[in-house]
Amino acid sequence: MKTYQPISCDFHSELELFALRQQPVEITFQSHFDGNQTTICEAIKDLYTRNGEEFLLLPDGTEIRLDQLVSVGGKVLSSYC
Repeated sequence: MKTYQPISCDFHSELELFALRQQPVEITFQSHFDGNQTTICEAIKDLYTRNGEEFLLLPDGTEIRLDQLVSVGGKVLSSYC
């Protein structure tokens, strides 16, 4: 797995709002195994940091490293500085 690249504070704030709402949102992320993109519709249960890496937690226990995100709720990670 590649070295973690922190995301912008503005995008992180958007993720916190989605987590606060606890409503399903479209999440597109890139797999760290094969680079393929996956889109799901799930609520964000929590955001947290572990070993210097930030993660998004889904209700089923799935973790997505924040630098793997492509877009969440129509907000595109690459459009934030």
